[in-house]
Amino acid sequence: MTDQHDIYIRRKRALLPPTASGTPAAPPLLATLHKNVQGLGFIFSERLYAALGQLTEQQLNQYGVTLVHQLKKAVGAHVHFRVMYPNFPQQVMEMSEATLYANALHHYWTLKLPLHEVVKRPELVQFVHLRPLDLGSTDELMVLFEQLLKMQTAYGPTEQADVAWIVKQYPHQLLALLPEIQRCKENLAFVGAQLLLHYPAHIDWFARQINTVTDVLRLMACMFGGDASLATAGRLGPIKRWQRVHILTWMEGQKNVAEDMLRYAERWKRVGERLHPGDYAKRFPNTAQAFATICSGAPVERFSREVELLLLQADWAKLMPLLASRPGELARRLDTLLCRGVDPQTLLQALDHKGSSISTAVLLQVMTHFEHRALKPPSQSANAELPTVKPLRVFFPKGQVANVFARINDRPALSVGVCERIVEWCEHTLIARFAKLAPLGTCYLDPQLKTYLVPFAQRSASKALRTLARGSQFPLPFETSKSSGHADHTLRFFVWWKNGRSRTDIDLSATLYDADYGFVDTLAYYRLKTYGAHHSGDIVDAPNGAAEFIDIGVQTMRDRGVRYVVMSISCYSGQPYIELPECFAGWMAREAPNSGEVFEAKTVLDKIDITSDTVFCIPAIFDLVTQRVIWADIALNTAPQFVNNVANNLGGVSLMVRAMTQLKKTSLHRLFELHIRARGERVLTASQAQTVFAVHEGITPFDAELIGAEYLV
Repeated sequence: MTDQHDIYIRRKRALLPPTASGTPAAPPLLATLHKNVQGLGFIFSERLYAALGQLTEQQLNQYGVTLVHQLKKAVGAHVHFRVMYPNFPQQVMEMSEATLYANALHHYWTLKLPLHEVVKRPELVQFVHLRPLDLGSTDELMVLFEQLLKMQTAYGPTEQADVAWIVKQYPHQLLALLPEIQRCKENLAFVGAQLLLHYPAHIDWFARQINTVTDVLRLMACMFGGDASLATAGRLGPIKRWQRVHILTWMEGQKNVAEDMLRYAERWKRVGERLHPGDYAKRFPNTAQAFATICSGAPVERFSREVELLLLQADWAKLMPLLASRPGELARRLDTLLCRGVDPQTLLQALDHKGSSISTAVLLQVMTHFEHRALKPPSQSANAELPTVKPLRVFFPKGQVANVFARINDRPALSVGVCERIVEWCEHTLIARFAKLAPLGTCYLDPQLKTYLVPFAQRSASKALRTLARGSQFPLPFETSKSSGHADHTLRFFVWWKNGRSRTDIDLSATLYDADYGFVDTLAYYRLKTYGAHHSGDIVDAPNGAAEFIDIGVQTMRDRGVRYVVMSISCYSGQPYIELPECFAGWMAREAPNSGEVFEAKTVLDKIDITSDTVFCIPAIFDLVTQRVIWADIALNTAPQFVNNVANNLGGVSLMVRAMTQLKKTSLHRLFELHIRARGERVLTASQAQTVFAVHEGITPFDAELIGAEYLV
């Protein structure tokens, strides 16, 4: 359930305790709560501990119950982890292949788990870095709400839930919280839909920012829980008469109505069935005529068709003014125009005149694209006798399904000089734009931010303990953890699920690749141990919930030539994850895997909810050589050709590994560097800085709402 405490904990790791109203509780009660919180991997700051110490016994008990439940939910400790082999991993290590096979057959025939005596496990042997929880304030909470509403990057499901709650709970503060201008069309539509549904008195905020009828179509999609990006079509529900009048009024005031409607002609036909524009033909004649044109199939002049025709004819004299009328389109087509032979100087002149109209996100993406465009890719092969792995072009399509596509990069070469000039122009334009913002003072920029990517759009991001942009890389804690005398660190994957309307079989798998992306082996339901890795056993029915685990011995894998480990989750029984009551996954760092419980909440590094409308997903890829996690959060929306398992997806999974490890996207280090050049002074240490950009302090990669609101404007 979303509320202000849930939002605050998830996004800022801050708490807003109730106001103390009596005699403080006895110190042991607070100490007990703190011990429970530590068991979940969190720790109170000194300020928070002091504030909670002022609460009465009743207040502390009530608040503690709610807090512990929220933290358990965050790390996945709110459920019971039932596994096939409760003494995992030692039990699987010691069992013969024949016994494992026989137990699996018995489970498949009877749906009963084998009975095993549960051996008492030794205490957890591990040093754990606890996540700090700090004392928040009402003012800071309202700033957070303002940042969420101001974000210039497309909302994901989590952001949408948070924003919808804010709109419903704070109607009187909305005008103060809403940004004057919302440049992200998807967010504009989503907030506009919430206003139209709940507080139509504020709908003028949306109305004054519309500039195409596509904005209206996005709003209508959001009204009924559809896709704001319009990548997928959704169903429309009934629309009230007063809402129809609002929508038709907005459409009547736009230019090129029929041309814009043609982009989504079939959807507009369905919209017409709800709006009944013919009934309002005298009041909204242009809109009624546009609907009639779309329904009749009459030809309409289209901008995109004219651009493609002029490209085909190489008529640059007509094409350049046409593209200049839509600067964002011009910026996106720069590479195509250069490859077709358009003079670079002509392009730069056109950009100079229209650069102020191009969004910050597009400018950053164009800059990064051309920074890598002229570079000759190095060989990816560790073996000189193997052919060079060709680089890929990677695409993340719009939509509510987190998919990724890749193809061989076979574009014609561009000169280094041309690429450098475009990069310089982008930098100059961005710095000039950022210089108009408030000064940052002295700034520290953490070099580690080079592997964290800018969250341009989170529209399909899963709800997670901590959310990052896809392709971001961050270190596993093995190098920095205090050694407990064990030679090999263990990476433990987990998945938990509960049956939907019928028996549900979720499979957790690990696919192993070498440094040249060559397939090595698979750890899955049909292979419970290999290369020093172990699977806790395949469960095919979870009426009360079930779990599967995989242990990866990091050093053992490296010694045997494994570099990449892909964590995969598939629904063998074919139900999309969205239809399940609950399904989540994650990974833990374990130093002595047979110590402590199989699931130890405090060792959870990341937990991610699996809710996509698909049957196969890749939460993360692990690079064992660099000891880094590559955040993937990818969902595959096409079912395998035959049996739904990892073995039949090897080509696709291998492609995902190559795509995510070769990704060239704008890093947060690059973004913050431009801001510092525009409005700050760089210093060498965080202690000298007024503004800190770092992984663990100041403005971090996990402050997505702040980055989207203040640094992508």
